[in-house]
Amino acid sequence: MAEAHAAVAFSFAITHEGFDINYDHEVLNLVWNSGVRSWKKRLARARNGVRNGVYPAHIQSLWLISAIALGLHFTGYQAPFNLTNRLLVHLPSNTINWQVTACFLAALVIWLSICFTMRYTLKLLLMYKGWMYESRAPGSRVSLPTMLWVAVVRVLSSWNKPGLYSFQGSLPRLPLPSVGDTMTRYLRSVRPLLDDDNYARMERLAKEFEQSIGKKLQWYLILKSWWSTNYVSDWWEEYVYLRGRSPLCVNSNFYGTDAIFMNLTNKQAARAANVVSLLLNFRRLIEHQELQPIMVQGMIPLCSWQYERTFNTARVPGLETDRIVHYKDSNHIVVLHKGCYYKMLIYHKGRILRPCELQVQIEEILKANATPLDGEEHLAALTAWNRSKWAEARNTFFSRGVNHVSLRTIESAAFVLSLDDEPFEFDLARPELLDNFGKKLLHGNGYNRWFDKCFTVCVANNGRVGFNAEHTWSDAAIASHMWENLIVDDLVSEGYDESGDTKGTPDFQPPMPTRLSWDLTPCLSKIDEATMDVTKLINEVNLRILVHQEYGKGFMKKCRISPDAYIQMALQLAYYRDAGRFSLTYEASMTRLFREGRTETVRPCTIESAAWVKAMQNQSTTNDERVKMLQAACDRHQLGYQDAMCGRGIDRHLFCLYVVSKYLEVDSPFLNEVLSEPWRLSTSQTPHGQTPKMDLKKHPNCISAGGGFGPVADDGYGVSYIIAGENLIFFHISAKTTCQQTDVQRFSENISQALADIRSMFEQHMKDHPKPAKSITNGAST
Repeated sequence: MAEAHAAVAFSFAITHEGFDINYDHEVLNLVWNSGVRSWKKRLARARNGVRNGVYPAHIQSLWLISAIALGLHFTGYQAPFNLTNRLLVHLPSNTINWQVTACFLAALVIWLSICFTMRYTLKLLLMYKGWMYESRAPGSRVSLPTMLWVAVVRVLSSWNKPGLYSFQGSLPRLPLPSVGDTMTRYLRSVRPLLDDDNYARMERLAKEFEQSIGKKLQWYLILKSWWSTNYVSDWWEEYVYLRGRSPLCVNSNFYGTDAIFMNLTNKQAARAANVVSLLLNFRRLIEHQELQPIMVQGMIPLCSWQYERTFNTARVPGLETDRIVHYKDSNHIVVLHKGCYYKMLIYHKGRILRPCELQVQIEEILKANATPLDGEEHLAALTAWNRSKWAEARNTFFSRGVNHVSLRTIESAAFVLSLDDEPFEFDLARPELLDNFGKKLLHGNGYNRWFDKCFTVCVANNGRVGFNAEHTWSDAAIASHMWENLIVDDLVSEGYDESGDTKGTPDFQPPMPTRLSWDLTPCLSKIDEATMDVTKLINEVNLRILVHQEYGKGFMKKCRISPDAYIQMALQLAYYRDAGRFSLTYEASMTRLFREGRTETVRPCTIESAAWVKAMQNQSTTNDERVKMLQAACDRHQLGYQDAMCGRGIDRHLFCLYVVSKYLEVDSPFLNEVLSEPWRLSTSQTPHGQTPKMDLKKHPNCISAGGGFGPVADDGYGVSYIIAGENLIFFHISAKTTCQQTDVQRFSENISQALADIRSMFEQHMKDHPKPAKSITNGAST
């Protein structure tokens, strides 16, 4: 009974002597501060909501217009449309007070009219995508319409300093392509993959679909595009992510690595404390909408919708479909160390704990030498299990009692911090160390990452860091922005002293972390089964991180070719040499030029790229012919990339048509075949330079090695790459060990050889033609 009373902050009882009130002052103070913080956030959200609602106008301009309205009225001049006098007629009297009120109301009407005119003007301007297709080649001229468009957009977008979500109301909706256009693009994309007979068959299926059921399905999509903000995003999240039953580990989650060329401290607790502090500061920027939105060329905004769920988010398993749960606020993180879980408070009296105070808490965990409870060490394997099995176990064993409370503590945390008891190592002379670095972040041992959480920060015992992120809540660009911001701030803040500890002295004794309680005995068999399954899964995956230092985007630009197109062509050549054939290739492109946009697929395997690859394998083809064919292939790739960014892609439209057909229970042989085609080469470029803080000239070692993901197809490769400066590229290559046709080491060697061959080709071309040949490459470089 005494323990029960000690567990509550407040108790009330009526006795024969009167009222008996007991309370814990410290806990009530905690509750009070939490409430104050929540109300401050509500007020900040309300203020930001008003600011975003009138953007690009400034809210303070209302007072200027009010002053003008008062001046006009009391000097005998009329406001526009005689608005003041018209409003005054409807007011109780004609006294000075009511005249001032009428002036203010007139000013408010005029101000709102100006605000919405500016807002919808900007929205109409942002619908224009002609700028994307303008030539960037030296000496080329920008068209007059684009020049005028640039001038007006630059004025409107820089009129007022934007908040994170200020442009959301001005972003256009994702356009819906016509069925005919999508069929034309699709058939062109599969031509190099099919022989004449199969291509003719696919042409017939596409024509039948377009002329029959396709029209009906398209009408439903037209209605959805009118009604919803984005006709793709909600279905993409539900059917591609939440309804997937495969384990998140390897199959869905992705990872990011540290800045491997610098080591700020070897002390695990100090690095973890600074990383936690920087992440919480980034969260604060998001919550207060002080984070600047990403602007293409400094004036064209990208959608910021995905940032909302960066923190305090978890994916909750369901028997048939999962759901994303986002908590408005969280005052703690969860720390995982040697199989034990801890709740660590991150606030004190309304402020975020300083790094030196966080280090005290983390050191307490490291010194604890706690022993995991039965089943606790392997508990996270459940999050790496089949989603339906995990949902069933969750409903049975985690729906009540201490298990429910502890699970909710993890899911409501800002994020999970994993303190690993092994190092993350890197040495250019020993490439296997970087490979192991990536594997530890991609899947760890299967139970030292909470795969359901928005992200798990992993800190090694030598101070190196990385993260593992769940994919549903956002695309990699958002996590990449967060991580890039962290790496830069960790360097420039100079947050470590000479001994490697965080700077500063705690102002008070920080609240000590508390162990989470579990009663896992009833579900030990499920945890053991999940552990065996995830161990088998990670043993079937191999990862190779290739560090290409021979050259980078500097040489590619000298060739007047987009670096992304250059690398994609190298991957096509490498894959053809590896597999002896062409394959359907996936490259992720963003559609964040539109509201709630996520990704679209670019198909790098084209008629032009296939012709160039065959020419590279044909010794009778001249070098000049190869250069010309590569330029044509890169042009076609750039056009496909631009189309994807502008809402003219292929795959998201076909995906939505397929979803409608399933709702209507209509069978389509064409859609069934298209949606079942395997992506044997799945690629993605990790964005770099999203924050203006990144200055590689000043801090050349401040660059992450990027990140990666598991293979999409059992007989294919997953390739992520980051163009890290003028002379450095990282490739993260994954494949299944169970497939005899794939080998990450062999494929990495083929990539290196392809890049070397393309360089030799261009060097020979430049030698033969001292003045660089004018490129026919158009469009935005990615």
